[in-house]
Amino acid sequence: MNKYRTYDCNTIREKNVGEHIKLAGWVQTIRDLGGVLFVDLRDQYGITQVVASGNQELVDLISRIPVESTISVEGVVRLRDEETINKKINTGLVELFAEKVEILGKRTKPLPFEIETSREVREDLRLQYRFLDLRNQKLKNNLILRSKVIQFMREEMIKKDFLEVQTPILTSSSPEGARDYLVPSRIYPGKFYALPQAPQQFKQLLMVSGIDKYFQIAPCFRDEDARADRTPGEFYQLDMEMAFATQEDVFEVMEEVIYNVFKKFSNKKIAEYPFPRIPFKTAMMKYGTDKPDLRNPLEICDVTDIFEKIDLKVFNGKQVRIISVPKGGNEPRTLFEGMTDFAINECKAKGLAWLKVNEDRTLQGPIAKFIDDESREAMLKRAKTEAGDAIFFIAEHEPIASKLAGQIRDELGKRLGLIDTSVYKFCWIVDFPMYERVDDGKIEFCHNPFSMPQGGLKALEEQEPLEILAYQYDIVGNGIELASGAVRNHSPEAMIKAFEIAGYQEDEILRKFSALYNAFHYGAPPHAGIAPGIDRIIMLLAGEETIREIQAFPMNAKAQDLLMGAPSSVSEKQLDEIHIKINERK
Repeated sequence: MNKYRTYDCNTIREKNVGEHIKLAGWVQTIRDLGGVLFVDLRDQYGITQVVASGNQELVDLISRIPVESTISVEGVVRLRDEETINKKINTGLVELFAEKVEILGKRTKPLPFEIETSREVREDLRLQYRFLDLRNQKLKNNLILRSKVIQFMREEMIKKDFLEVQTPILTSSSPEGARDYLVPSRIYPGKFYALPQAPQQFKQLLMVSGIDKYFQIAPCFRDEDARADRTPGEFYQLDMEMAFATQEDVFEVMEEVIYNVFKKFSNKKIAEYPFPRIPFKTAMMKYGTDKPDLRNPLEICDVTDIFEKIDLKVFNGKQVRIISVPKGGNEPRTLFEGMTDFAINECKAKGLAWLKVNEDRTLQGPIAKFIDDESREAMLKRAKTEAGDAIFFIAEHEPIASKLAGQIRDELGKRLGLIDTSVYKFCWIVDFPMYERVDDGKIEFCHNPFSMPQGGLKALEEQEPLEILAYQYDIVGNGIELASGAVRNHSPEAMIKAFEIAGYQEDEILRKFSALYNAFHYGAPPHAGIAPGIDRIIMLLAGEETIREIQAFPMNAKAQDLLMGAPSSVSEKQLDEIHIKINERK
């Protein structure tokens, strides 16, 4: 028998009435009703009401226990009086009549905040006292959900004959799109390990080694700035790779896994698979983003060619996109003024033109007089705009035009309540460009540098870099990127050429990717994979706005661990051992 408890605080029911038991947990509340004490005793599993009366010594002892102390209570289970039944908790029909109480851990410091309302407290205080914050039931439920989701994912992959393999945490630095976390070597002065941004090279090496289907719940480390759906430091992904596989093979596996996860852990409607496949170029034109929220029915329409014939200076020489809002013409003027303010203040646009479509299909609004009848009809037909609708205009050079149109689309969806929050909708974004031109004019990888270009080595040798498409793909759910993957480049010749186009010299490739490059000379199979972000999936399932609400001990937005005090200073001895000298900035 357990020394402190025979049941948890969510277990006892009517069938236990008359039974002599022990419970242990945290004192959540104490209510004194004239010599009769009612204690809500809480553990991870739930709450049980404990009652003490008649024994004055015991009553006095309990009344002096600070809330959030831990105790063990021994007594008899009995039915509650009818007027005290609590249907909000599972044990609400019964209570434990206390005969003996032992204080196990007494709270001796003031609480920095109330546990039940901790989520209303400023975040830095919550993170500093995260061990208290996690006593909040909503946060605890998030951790329980996280555990169950990861267990379910693991079971799904094993059922599909994937082999779980752990890959190293200390590895070499490699350019994979983000800043590395570096670890200095004590044994080799001046040299560094890096924490892996992802197990990318290792899982490809596993394919070369003959592992047919690999997966792991992989920790990944990237020194990058925080966002709502990304935390600095570490995150976890369901990393997987398949040998002798194509893009469609990956889709077949991952669609079922993602669908089953959301089906099991959510009561919302789940859009059936196969998920829609949307080419990157189409997504940018139609939704203004490569992470489209398909719950929003609004679409962007390109009318640049129509407005080339219209003498409207603000549109001349620019890409012109419109968003048609069904029945938007009936909306109050505050919508149009508010959207204009949003475009200028939040999106840094120069303005936002708009029109209303009258019942006779004539136009009403600031720029209506500039649009001739032929252009008006062409625009309304292309955007499938009807009488009573409203039209919002975006005119800018690319890529600003697409980004701005996407922001306006998202905001209109929110303000007009068009987003269906009762459903999860997923899609694949496919056919990403292999390369992109960055601000300094250089050509860089657009996505994963280890991806296979569509057309292979021939495409790399014969096509313009910015025209080459790659076998790269993302899963997007409700406007959040949930997974990224690709068919891998397994040819050493194509690998050299791909990196060469992005500005890497061959000796640099051999230095940074020597293991992978060498392995590809020993009969590498075609292979493909993907890595859904576990944190983002759980954030969606839990209905949270930030990833920090579903992680046990997250860093804050400034990459600080306020609970443990990291990053922290270390001793001179420790620095000497790893051959590091700190130069103080003036």
